[in-house]
Amino acid sequence: MIPDDGELTATVQFELNGHTQAVRVDTNETLLGMLRSEFDCRGVRASCERGVCGACTVLIDDLPVAACSTFAFAVDGASVQTVEGLADDDGTPSPAQRGFTECGGFQCGYCTSGMLMLTTGLLRHTPEPDRATIREWISSNTCRCTGYETILESVECAARIAAADAPHNVPVQPKAEEHR
Repeated sequence: MIPDDGELTATVQFELNGHTQAVRVDTNETLLGMLRSEFDCRGVRASCERGVCGACTVLIDDLPVAACSTFAFAVDGASVQTVEGLADDDGTPSPAQRGFTECGGFQCGYCTSGMLMLTTGLLRHTPEPDRATIREWISSNTCRCTGYETILESVECAARIAAADAPHNVPVQPKAEEHR
């Protein structure tokens, strides 16, 4: 973070969904406010604004964080990913997005972006999570519609999809040495 002289603002440089960004923010601005106002990231939902519901979950350096209770200047030098950055550049949905679509892990959809981010973070840290681990990871996001069973199934489905999509570890054959 580079403080600006005599003002309560700072210039923050960070990566957002794979693209380098620099923006001037008030030092009391939240990450939620900055992402929505400066970068039009509307999938980062504003709900409780107290860091307890999970609707605003983003990944900072692959770890889930409540954007509403994180200062914008805290992401200086970090990598931030929002739900808008989950799909591949060609539009192919991520394993989390495919898992939630295939298993119907949403109803009203308000919590879905947070659930997708939690699922993405989980699968990056634990590619083959058990049901207890999934419950622990999604416990920070409140869903009032689904009863969580379809969400749990969706995360399990996403893990299967991610495993199937992962490049298989094929050992590289050493090159035969040339003899002269």
